[in-house]
Amino acid sequence: MAPQRRGTAKSPEGSGAAERRRPSSTKKDCTPQEAPRIGLKTAVLGICTTLAVFLLWGQMASDDGAIEVLARHNEVLEGRFFEVSCSEDYDGHRRFEGCTPRKCGRGVSDMVITREEAARIRSIAEKGLALGGSDGGASILDLHSGALSVGKHFVNLYRYFGDKIQTVFSEEDFQLYRDVRQRVQLAIAEAFGISASSLHLTKPTFFSRINSTEAQTAHDEYWHAHVDKVTYGSFDYTSLLYLSDYMEDFGGGRFVFMEERANKTVEPRAGRVSFFTSGSENLHHVEKVLWGTRYAVTIAFTCNPDHSITDPTLT
Repeated sequence: MAPQRRGTAKSPEGSGAAERRRPSSTKKDCTPQEAPRIGLKTAVLGICTTLAVFLLWGQMASDDGAIEVLARHNEVLEGRFFEVSCSEDYDGHRRFEGCTPRKCGRGVSDMVITREEAARIRSIAEKGLALGGSDGGASILDLHSGALSVGKHFVNLYRYFGDKIQTVFSEEDFQLYRDVRQRVQLAIAEAFGISASSLHLTKPTFFSRINSTEAQTAHDEYWHAHVDKVTYGSFDYTSLLYLSDYMEDFGGGRFVFMEERANKTVEPRAGRVSFFTSGSENLHHVEKVLWGTRYAVTIAFTCNPDHSITDPTLT
């Protein structure tokens, strides 16, 4: 905001007092021709100040330092894969030949499901989260365990609402959810050259709804950098199915792979699947959402059948 200039109070015309108060100086008074010049300087100063504020806001909004975009929201990608060196995180866990990552990396595809299917999946999230929702930050809905954010806590969706839950969801909702999960599993297996049957769904697998409200508990602080294999030992492959569009439905909220030289980002697009090996080679975080609402599904897979979970069913 440009600083405001204050002018001296005008004296009545013909006031001798005003003439007497005028200091003697060699400087000339501001002429009518110079007034536009002063106005122009003020306007330029205002523009520069506004630009400085905008650049500062942009720096704060992109404090992750990301400079390379792996997948832009306005691209439609048949498939894009980036191989990275595997970390040692898998060495501390039981290895499963033909499944435990030896080829590590991250991939993005817009061909796993359609945008129409993404809209239908999002409606499942909206219906479920309408029953609760956190007081701020991220809200979670897990159809497998029944976990649902309510205020500052979680409740079991199925026990809390009982038979009423069948008036919220339909069997078609759950069938679509299972079908999409299977297609994500096949996409991951193909990208990493492993058998899809060697992958097992694992927990937590859940919907997330994130908006710009302030998180009220540590559970809702979604923006911290983390490693999935460290946070959840069962994770070997992580995927995210985005259900809303970056810069249309929300601002901020990009997914960021953190690296020493240059962070890499994925811009969400409804129907886009982003997947990656779950070790330290893919340290990541989500930018804070600045406006709007971001919907996604996290779907995780393990190579260890002891850590597997089953698909949810309505009945």
